[in-house]
Amino acid sequence: MLKISLDGLQVLDAVDRRGSFAGAAAELHRVPSTISYTVAKLEQDLGIALFERAGPRIHLTAAGTELLKEGRHLLKAAQDLEHRVRRVASGWETQFALGLESLLPPSALAEDIRAFYRVADHTRLRLSQDTLSGSWEALLDRRVDLIIAAAGDGPSGGGYITESMGSVPFVFAVAPEHPLATAKKPLDKASLRAHRAIAVADSARRLIPRTVGLLFGQDTLTVPDIFSKYAYQIAGFGFGYLPEVYARSAIDAGQLVCKQVEEQRPDEELHLAWRSGEDGAALAWWIARMQRPGCLNQMLEHTARTHFSATAAPAASAAPRKRTRRSG
Repeated sequence: MLKISLDGLQVLDAVDRRGSFAGAAAELHRVPSTISYTVAKLEQDLGIALFERAGPRIHLTAAGTELLKEGRHLLKAAQDLEHRVRRVASGWETQFALGLESLLPPSALAEDIRAFYRVADHTRLRLSQDTLSGSWEALLDRRVDLIIAAAGDGPSGGGYITESMGSVPFVFAVAPEHPLATAKKPLDKASLRAHRAIAVADSARRLIPRTVGLLFGQDTLTVPDIFSKYAYQIAGFGFGYLPEVYARSAIDAGQLVCKQVEEQRPDEELHLAWRSGEDGAALAWWIARMQRPGCLNQMLEHTARTHFSATAAPAASAAPRKRTRRSG
C-alpha cells in the first residue's frame, strides 16, 4: 500500500511555499491543526523527518526536499489528468493531431490555432507535414486525425471521408537564364526531357509514391518541400510547376518566366479528410473551421506573402546560376 498520497504532497508543497503551517492552512482553506496532522502522519508513515522546526519558520530536510522535488511532478501530472478527464467527459479529445499537406507551412494555421485554444485550451495539438500520398497514408495509419489540403484523390479501400477545400492552379516556370526561357512555342515532351526537373518528394512510406509532371527517365532534382523547389527554380537549377499564387510575385519581378506547355498540368484539387466513424468536439471544430468560405485561399495568400515574396532572396539563390545539364 502506498504511503505517499496526493493530499499529503499538496500539503507539503503549500507548507514549503508559505513557510508555515498557518500559511498553508490559509491557502488550502483548512485549519492549522489539520495541516499539522497531515504532515505528522506522512512523516510517521515514511519513518523520516520532512521539516526542521526553528521557531515560527520551518524548513525542509534533505529527505523532504527530495520528496517534494519529485512530488511536484506527480501533482502536476495529477492536475493534467484531472483536466483531461473532464474534457473527455465534455466531448473534447485529450490530444488531436493535424496533418498539413506540405504545400502549406504550419504558420498558415496560426490564427486558427489561436481561435481553437480559446475554446479548447486543454486539448493537446500536434502538427505534422506530409506530401502527396504521404498525407493520406498518415491518416490511414492513424498518425493524424485530420488532414488539411490533402492533394488529389485518396487511396482505394475507403475508410475515410473527404470534403473539397477548393483547387489550386499551377504555372510552369523557369529562371530567365534557363535555356527554356527563350523558347517561342509551347514546350513539348522532347523539349522538357532534355532538361532537369525539380520535384517535391512524396513522403509516403507504404503507399505508392505519386509523381506529378515528370517524364520517364528524366533527370530530376528531388527536394523536401515546395519552398525549396521555388528557391531552386529561381536559382536556375531546373524547371517545374509552382502554384500560381506562389510564383506570381517572382514572375512580376522577373525572377521567373512563365512558359506554356503542350500538356499543361491541371488544377490540383485539395481536400479535408478524416477517418470514418470518428467524432469528437475537436474534430468537429476543425472541420467547421476549415470549411468556412475562402479558407484555402486565405491560407495560400498568407503563405505567398510570408514565404514567396520577391523582395526576400531565396536561400538557394546564393548558389551560382547555372544552366541545366542535359541528361544522358
